[in-house]
Amino acid sequence: MKYEDEVKGKGKQAIGAAKEKLGKLVGDRDLEESGTQERFEGRVQEQLGKGRRKVGEAVEDLGERIAGKR
Repeated sequence: MKYEDEVKGKGKQAIGAAKEKLGKLVGDRDLEESGTQERFEGRVQEQLGKGRRKVGEAVEDLGERIAGKR
């Protein structure tokens, strides 16, 4: 799937944000920190996915140009 890492990263960010808010609400510092970490990991995963997709699209475009399809 072309957007897999981007989608998984967004999901991790959402779960992390929920954990973070729940941790703040119940006063669980460990849960809050876990949520913050998960949100960060999700952002990194999403950005890596975007970069990977853009590189793939550039390679496909270059291949099409070389093949004379554009």
